[in-house]
Amino acid sequence: MTDAMRNYWDSQAETFDDEADHGLPDPTVRSAWEALLLPLIRQPASEVADLGCGTGSLSVLLGNAGHRVCGVDFSLRMVDIARAKAAGAGVPAEFVLGDASAPPLAPAAFDVVLARHVLWALPDPDAALARWSRLLRGPGTLILVEGLWGTGAGIPAQRCLELVRGHRTNATLTMLTDPALWGKEITDERYLIVSTC
Repeated sequence: MTDAMRNYWDSQAETFDDEADHGLPDPTVRSAWEALLLPLIRQPASEVADLGCGTGSLSVLLGNAGHRVCGVDFSLRMVDIARAKAAGAGVPAEFVLGDASAPPLAPAAFDVVLARHVLWALPDPDAALARWSRLLRGPGTLILVEGLWGTGAGIPAQRCLELVRGHRTNATLTMLTDPALWGKEITDERYLIVSTC
């Protein structure tokens, strides 16, 4: 990641939570993300790496459910907001400044690796997935939320599934068309990939 990219994401930090699915201020949107993610993390008090955590909304959501979360983001402003958000919610999440494509985390230390809207922005998604897989303890669970957005940015679902299956033997794809997740109707491609081994 470059300084220009860090500066860009720092500049987005103050308004990042304005998107309904980023800040999760709407109870309906928040409930939709809880209903989507919490059943995927079956082990109580799982160790979760939230890579490219942004302002920490999903970290706080998972922390509120009793999981131990370590968020990683490249933007110092995002990390500062995430820390304040977690403290305000009484969630003991940890946030680390670092490159999500090569997280400064110990290998085999996490039950779950979560990344939402991150893989598409990385220069080498395949190499990132290899590193992310090594963070998992045992088979662990890899959870990706990605898309191919109306702007043309993103990764097509089938391509992302192929990338994951290059590192993991099991991966399932679910399209995320429910407007409750996004706070609005969507016309582009948004999806969830879950790999448990």
